[in-house]
Amino acid sequence: MGIVAGLDSSPDFTRIVVCDADTGAVLRQGYAPHPVERPEGGGRPSDVDPQAWLLSLGEAAAGGLLEGVQAIGVSAQPNALVPLDAQGATVRPALVGGDRRAQVAGADLVDGLGGRQAWAEAVGCVPQAAQPVTKLRWLARTEPDNAQRTALLLQAHDWLVWQLLGRPTRRTTDRGGASGTGYWSAATGAYRTDLVELALGHQAVLPEVIGPSEAAGTTPEGLLISAGTGETMAAALGLGIGPGDAVVSLGASGSVMAVHPEALVDSTGMITSLADATGMHLPVVTTLNAVRALRGTAELLGVPDLRSLSDLAMKSTPGSHGLVMLPYLEGERTPSLPHTAGTLTGLRRESMKPEHLARAAFEGMLCGLADALDVLRGRGVDVRRIFLLGAAAELPAVQAVAPALFGVQVVVVQPADYAAIGAARQAAWALGVSQGTLDPHTPPAWQGAVAQVLEPGEELAVGQAVRQQYVSVREQTHPGAFRP
Repeated sequence: MGIVAGLDSSPDFTRIVVCDADTGAVLRQGYAPHPVERPEGGGRPSDVDPQAWLLSLGEAAAGGLLEGVQAIGVSAQPNALVPLDAQGATVRPALVGGDRRAQVAGADLVDGLGGRQAWAEAVGCVPQAAQPVTKLRWLARTEPDNAQRTALLLQAHDWLVWQLLGRPTRRTTDRGGASGTGYWSAATGAYRTDLVELALGHQAVLPEVIGPSEAAGTTPEGLLISAGTGETMAAALGLGIGPGDAVVSLGASGSVMAVHPEALVDSTGMITSLADATGMHLPVVTTLNAVRALRGTAELLGVPDLRSLSDLAMKSTPGSHGLVMLPYLEGERTPSLPHTAGTLTGLRRESMKPEHLARAAFEGMLCGLADALDVLRGRGVDVRRIFLLGAAAELPAVQAVAPALFGVQVVVVQPADYAAIGAARQAAWALGVSQGTLDPHTPPAWQGAVAQVLEPGEELAVGQAVRQQYVSVREQTHPGAFRP
């Protein structure tokens, strides 16, 4: 079919990949950081002028990168809310990231609808500080004039698609991005406009939700722009995951998401019911403590980095000589223990060695993610293969422990910008459908990610014993807190 491009506008940069539309082979790439000022003390800003995303996009596409491209797909950071007035101008800078300012607003919304279960049944998730619906409540409470002027709500990928198309009257989004707003239900496929009014104080125009393989439009130059989607959904599309697959992401916090044919309504709020970019669903369970538990242990032991911590852990044995770490250093979301602290048990003279504590940190982190996985399995989600993502997935200690603890094949993919690749795959799909060469219900079959495949093998029984040791300590320390 030719060549297509995918652009990923992440919180920090824009990356563009140009791919062969038939095979997915990456032909060329572009990159540019967002021109935004960092707050004092580091970290990411909570308010960003969306024009920074356009400037970054233009720089990343410089030098004829998009020459010959027939279609573009857009992936962008999740939860970035762009409030616009009736003329389409930004009311204020976009509200981005996990905005701590909105935590109280989230609690207000939970109470306003009648509790966590009411929210889970309404839209498949309980309001968190990062979500657009919570940011709307914060805006209404702290910037009432801006809230009153807000007439149209877009997310980052919606806004970028709209800009690429020349700001047409029609504004669109996709079901993947919409499912993260807190005012669209993946179960019903419809907006809950009453929740927008609950949060903002009045109604606002929302973008039309189009199908996964539909085009948002065509530029005056004839360039097709696909629906676009959020980064999480684009990465899943770029990885090529399907039924039976789960993705475990190792960041400071952790997450487990899996492909499932239907939306999961979870009255406890542990599961966030997202839609994917293909017509399926992506239930997600989050833990607050993943790599941060490793970094804390490295600092405690005085080792310089995570690679050194991994090397130290490999000198120990499965079970860490009886040491068990519950890695709830920031409290925990799965299980719901927001005000607890971490726990270290099993201290004996023979276990009080640095290598055993290092191993306990890796085992504790992965057991915590196995708990998250059990939440999905307990709801009937089929998991036969796990994709392990994040820089920590490359550590030997993670690779040694994960397959036996999770009990299934583990795939460690080569680092790449899978969100941009997924956006390009979506563009190829929309292009093929427009040309009549692809099925609107089946994305193009692209070559899979380069990966290392790890099997539980003979270590499965040992891994399950380590897991049981962890579960016993968790139940003794926090009885009844975990109910998958």
